[in-house]
Order: sequence, then structure tokens, then C-alpha cells
Amino acid sequence: MAKRLKLLILNASSAERRTIRATLDSLNVFTFIEVQDSQEALKILKQQPVDIIITGLNVGKIDGWRFSRMIRSGLLKTTKNTPILLTPPIYCERIAETTARSYGIDAVLPFEHQDMLPQVLANVLSTHLEKSSRLNLLLLEPQQSKANDISEQLKLNFAITHVTTSKEALSAYYQQQFSIVLLDATANRAEISSILVEDILQHNPKQAIVTIIDNADADYAEQLLLSGVTDFIRAPYDPSFLNKVCDHAARREDFMVSYAEFANKVEQLSLSEVKYKELFSAHQRILLHLNTVVLELDQQGLIRFINPAWETLSGFGVKYSLQRSLTDFCTNECQQKLQNTVSNILHGGDQQQQIEIKINHKNGNEIWVECRLQLIKNSRNNATITATIDNIHERKQAELQLRHLALHDTLTGLHNRYYFDQQLNQICMPDQTHTNIEHALIYIDLDHFKIINDSKGHHQGDVVLKEVAELFKDNIGGDHLVCRIGGDEFAVILTNMNLLEAHLVAEGVCSAIEKHAFMSGDQVYTISCSIGLAQITSKNCDPNECLKQADIALYIAKNLGRNLVHCYSKEDKQNNTLQTGLEWGHEIRQALQQNNIELHYQPIWDFKENKVAYFEVLLRLKLNNKLVYPDQFIPSLEMLNDTFLMDQCVIRNTVSCVAKHPELKQVAINLSAQSFLDERLLPLIESNLEKYQVSPTRIIFEITESASINNLKATRKMIEKLNNLGCHFSIDDFGTGFSTFNYLKQLPAQHVKIDGSFVRDMLNDPIDLALVKAINDISSSLDKLSVAEYVENKEIFYALKEIGVDYGQGYFIARPIPIEKVKAELENILNNKVFYQQSPS
Repeated sequence: MAKRLKLLILNASSAERRTIRATLDSLNVFTFIEVQDSQEALKILKQQPVDIIITGLNVGKIDGWRFSRMIRSGLLKTTKNTPILLTPPIYCERIAETTARSYGIDAVLPFEHQDMLPQVLANVLSTHLEKSSRLNLLLLEPQQSKANDISEQLKLNFAITHVTTSKEALSAYYQQQFSIVLLDATANRAEISSILVEDILQHNPKQAIVTIIDNADADYAEQLLLSGVTDFIRAPYDPSFLNKVCDHAARREDFMVSYAEFANKVEQLSLSEVKYKELFSAHQRILLHLNTVVLELDQQGLIRFINPAWETLSGFGVKYSLQRSLTDFCTNECQQKLQNTVSNILHGGDQQQQIEIKINHKNGNEIWVECRLQLIKNSRNNATITATIDNIHERKQAELQLRHLALHDTLTGLHNRYYFDQQLNQICMPDQTHTNIEHALIYIDLDHFKIINDSKGHHQGDVVLKEVAELFKDNIGGDHLVCRIGGDEFAVILTNMNLLEAHLVAEGVCSAIEKHAFMSGDQVYTISCSIGLAQITSKNCDPNECLKQADIALYIAKNLGRNLVHCYSKEDKQNNTLQTGLEWGHEIRQALQQNNIELHYQPIWDFKENKVAYFEVLLRLKLNNKLVYPDQFIPSLEMLNDTFLMDQCVIRNTVSCVAKHPELKQVAINLSAQSFLDERLLPLIESNLEKYQVSPTRIIFEITESASINNLKATRKMIEKLNNLGCHFSIDDFGTGFSTFNYLKQLPAQHVKIDGSFVRDMLNDPIDLALVKAINDISSSLDKLSVAEYVENKEIFYALKEIGVDYGQGYFIARPIPIEKVKAELENILNNKVFYQQSPS
């Protein structure tokens, strides 16, 4: 069976832990880990990840707030965005929400409201996003150096937006909410005028504003405070004091509201205690829970007493309900369950029992209730049953919602991969009594679905996936299980069906997809799908093996031309190759996801300037303590259509490395053909350049000639976007695509790489030499720089220099090396006088 969601319950009280577990146990969704001390919890989370955390407040030396801060630090095995729910014993709305926001907590639920726990968890799981505990701060500081110092002092607690003028400050303030505005009035008092403060406070009278003023400028400080400024700091100041003043000012409004709430709660509690004593003394014989139905059943299970709350719950009057069986008010599926429980209590079973059933309301609705029954015997040993009934409909709906979220795909409404794994494991369990039963497993992949996302956008792609899901439901019987595995991949378990019948069903699905007209605005287009089919029998009932067979069959279907069904067969000639490739591909994908990589950098030599111009970054994977090179893993990634994951990993790590190492003045990054036209690429590049504060001019992107000519218009558009961003661009392996030189004229690239196959033999093959010269001449005439690959010896080096090629790359100049060796390698190259000699005559 597939694993459930791991839920860590951290609470010092064993009784409260039991209550939380009892509330959630019936969902059959969670595996519980219970601890009573935060240090014990941290010890666990250093070793293993969990899916969600429920923590109390007083949980050891590290309280619930600071425990949450540890989760958000990203230092543990569990991810830093793991959902966190806090259950404090005392709850003041504003202070709880403010503090939770500060510590990145997803939700706060007072322990007294544990009945709402399933609903709150459902909301947290369905809407959870990565949390940040930093508050937004707008800094007006004309001097960049001072702004850098202030940002460094405040960066742990505040997300800072820096501006240099009042006009920029107002523009930023109107576009975004800030917890605090920090104004430096020491450099240019005219910039920090009372008019600016007045404009800000007119927009939000409660805005926290702090100013930095000269040490002796008391009059100006008083003027600012009178104009509405929250606080001020005199220069020079201690950095920790700046942090403290800004933090207090930013949270001032929250603390004031929280204090009012707390005072109000104290007053309400005092009044409620007085009222309770008055009510108890006056009405102690009246039922305490007026909203709870209290009734009594005789030995035949007929109602002989019931209170007025019954009419509120069910709509039926008390008089009408007396002398009727309680089962008469239950839905059909619950009648036998209640009857068995009553009979069991009356005939020697457990004297106290609790069940959840549905009753019919008079208006026709069905209501979930919790019924607690207890056997009572009088002095004459006559047995009766007393019962209480509570409305749990909202809680039950929340449970069902949570269960649905755990088992279904939110986009299409189909079952998800988690539920699919459960059902496949169950159907593959050997059953000795039904050895002749056959089932079938089909894997479905939409052909070229990525083109829809690239050309129409992900929104239109989602519309297509929803329509495809409906087509599956219409063309596959309701007795069978249809699941969305991920992206554009689907799986279907066809129960009690032989291979021929399953093949007919799969062919019907293929035909339905191909014939369906998908709409995008006024445009109508069609798509197709490829299907892999595997058989499940008593002899072939290992779930992992069945999945592998269906996966192999799917990729064979794609290789045979797509839009067809292929049944797995042991005789498939491509079997071993595909199986090995798929398994290797999944291992590579996992290595990239875990960032198990090493980047090597190869210097590119400038023939004219006699120096290293830039570096090309080359990816190696670290698997089983060995380095794996691109030619060993890129084909498998292409088979899985997952090269974007590779490029994402390389871009992130390269930009980070460039930020740390100034010796990498400029770096070239290779992009795969699949990633180049992916709409996620540009935002990925922009976000990483911004995150690591790297100038776009330090990055060159490369794509092969053959990949770029497949969609010349889209390639040109993407290069222009990268150029507008500030990045440079290079056409790699030019000459291998057999395209015309006119192709170079159409692309706004700055570099052209002459394919190494021409350079390697140019001194022995006059045709290769002519091609190298031609590519160099055309590149120069188009104002593009030429780069020659495979510079493997001194003779080729001098020949390229003589021809006038701009840059060279190869083992004669330097091999690719890890970043820690780059400085030393640069010194070796600079000390190598061969590079500075004139070409031999």
C-alpha cells in the first residue's frame, strides 16, 4: 500500500495529543508521529521529512513559535515550507495572526475548537504556499552605500525595497503594502519633507514610519513626530537598536489591537462566569446542552422521551416522533448499522457505544450526526437506552473534503497518483480462489502536449486536460479506475478484462481523443495520444513490474509513430534498451532534484587580446561517488521530456557561483532544445539573476544550430527577449545543421561557435579548412564573434589565430575544471608564454 501523509503532533499534554489523533484517525489519511518536547521533535526532523506539523505553544525550552522558525530556516530534513498548524491554549485573534505571520505559520486553531481541525487542515493542504517571516520595509535613502549598510543590518527581519527620492517612494508605496517606511533625513532634509509623510499618512493613517535624524536636531525630530511619524533614531546609532526600533514600529498597530482584544476577552470572561453561576443555580435541573438531542429508547428501540432540540435538528416534531423507532429517521444505508448497535447494547455487548450515521431531515436533506448510546438499568433491572445526538455535518463534510483532496487531482477531478498506487497494489494481491481473473493496465500520454502549453499558455493547456479527462470518463466504463499520474500522463486500471477487450477500450480512447475538436478562441485544433498496455494476471501480479511494462509499452508506442496502442510483449526488441533508459532516466531526475551535481568551467581564449574572455559551464552528475558526463545522461532525460529540470538546475547553480566568484567575469550556459521554448525559461533566468544580484551581461546562453532552426521565428523571439534582458547569445555547433549562411543573418546572436568536427581536421582536410574560414568571414561581416571548438594542439591554435578567429576553446588551452581550481588555472594560462607567441611562419 502507498504511504499515508506523515503528520507530526508536538504537544506536551498526552491527553491533548490523544484528542488530536482521535479527531483525525477516522480519515485514514495520516501516519502519526507523536512527541511531547520540541527538542525531541527537532531530532526527528533532522533525520526525516514530514508532510504536516501540528504543534502546541508550551512544548519545551524551544516554544512553538521558535520551533516554527527552525522549520522555516530550511536547516532540517523536512522542507522549509512544510505546513504548520499551531494550537495555543489562549487565543487573541490579532496577536495570534500577527505572530503566526512573523514565524511563517499557516494557521492558528485554539485547542478548544478541535472539532474544526479536519476543515482547517483541508484548507491548509489545499492553499499552502511557501511562507516568509520577513516584513516588507520601504527604505528612502539617497546614498547607495548607506542603503547597502542599512539593508545588511535589517535583511534578516525585513524584505527591503530601496528608493532614492520622494517621488520614487510614493510610487512604490502606492503599488505595494509595507509594514514600515524608513526615511533617512540625515543626508538631504529637503527630500524627507513633512509633505511626504503627510501623503503617506493620508493614504494609510496607521502606517508605521521611522526616521533617521542628525544627533542634535531635536526641533526637526519634534516636527516629524507631530506630523505623524511613529519613531525616530538618532545618528550615529547601534545596528541592533535600528532593528529593534523598526520591528517595534512595524508591529505597533498589531500590538495595540491585540491589547484591546485581550482586555475585551477578559471582560467577557468575567461576565460569562457571573451569568453561568446565575443560570446554574436557577436551572440546574434543565439539560445543559440545549443544542444536543437527548432521548430515551425502550427495549424495542422505540423513542419514549426526546427533547425539543430534536425538532431543530430533524424538522420532525416531538409528538410525531414519540413511539417511533429511531431507525425510521435514518437513511437506508444507516438503518442496519443503528439497529445492530442497539441490539448489541441490549443483548450483552458494550454498554456504551458511539456511531456516526446519517438521518433524513423533514425537508429531504441528509444530515450527518454523532450518536452516543448507553445502557441504563433501573431498580427492577429493566433495561433502557439513553442517547445523545449531535450535528456533525460540517465536520463530516470537512473530513470528506480532506479525503477527496488527498485522493484526487485538483485540476481534472480524476483520482491522483497516491490513490492509483493504492488500488494497483490491492488489485495485484494474489488471490488463490480467483486464479483465472485478468486485469489490464494502460498508460496514456498526450502527444506533443508541450506545444499547446508553449503556444497557447498553461491556462489553455489546463482546459485541454479537463476536456481530455471528460473524454476518458465517457469512453471508459464507470467500473474502471481512471487516474491522472502527473502533467499530461494518465493511467487506467481495467478490472476483470482480458487483453483483447482492453486493447479495444484503448483503441476507442485513442480514436475519441483524435476526433475531438479542441477550441482556443476562434481556432479549432486536434491532438492525439499514445497508449501502453500491460496485462495483470495471477502470474504477472507485481505492481512495480506491471508499471514498468506499461511504461515500456508507452514509449514503444511513441517510437512507432504515436497515436496508437502498443501491448507489452517480452519479444519487444526495444524492451531492454527502453527499460534501461527509463530506469536510468528516473535515477538522473532524482539526482537533479537533490542537486547532486558538479559544474566544471572551461576557459575560452581571446586570440586578439591574448587573455581568457569567458568560461563555458559544463554539467556533471554525482552518482554513487562518481562523476557522470552529459553524453551518458542527456539521452535518457530527452526520453522522459525532462531536460528543463536539468537546465533549471544548471542556471540556478551557475548564477549562484558567478555571484560568489568575480574571476568568472562571463559564463556561457548551454540550453536544451526542449527548454529553450518553454515559457518558464525567461522567468527562471530573471528570478535567479535578481536573487543573486548578477548582471545579465555576465551570462551567455547557447543553443545548437539544429535545435534553433526547427522553429526559427520562435528562436529569434526568445533570443531578442534574452538580449533585452542584457544577456548575450551564441549559436553552438554551427555548420552541422546544413543551413544557409542567411540563417545567421536572421538571428540576433552575438557569438557563432564553429563546430569542432571541422576544426579537428582542418589542417588535414582542405574542405574543413575552407568551411572554418567561411564561417569566420561570414560571422565577422555580420558583426558576430566566432568561436572555434576542439583546439586540441598548438598547430590548430596558431592556424585559427592566423585565420582571424576571435575565440578558441579546447584541451590545448585548458580542460574543464571545478570552480575551486579556476583561479590557479587562470594563473597557469597567463604564465604560459606559448599563448602569446606569434604564429610560426
